[in-house]
Amino acid sequence: MSKVKPVILIVEDEFLLRMDSVEILEDAGFDVIPAANADEAIAILSTRADIHLVFTDIQMPGSMDGLKLAQFVRDRWPPIKIVATSGHVRAAGDDLPKGSVFLPKPYRGAELIATLRDMTGIA
Repeated sequence: MSKVKPVILIVEDEFLLRMDSVEILEDAGFDVIPAANADEAIAILSTRADIHLVFTDIQMPGSMDGLKLAQFVRDRWPPIKIVATSGHVRAAGDDLPKGSVFLPKPYRGAELIATLRDMTGIA
């Protein structure tokens, strides 16, 4: 019997950061889906019921930033966990939905892995 891997949706507009995060998390045993912006992320979320966590940058171009995306995800898909990141702004208090986590950039791969493992409940 195989254990189900948590599915992580990474929302990051900077291509190299997105691909680096994908590689780090796949190597750590997660299934990873990349998205370049909030609109792409919402399209993916609308078609997949297996996503456990959204890891989103806060500052992104497009119809909504990461904070608005986090609120949208919480309102539409309440069970999905949310981790937000930024190197320019600090999310605090009511900026993110209850139970969400803010991870400041630059973060280390081990820090990202530990945060997502904690949020998804895997060892």
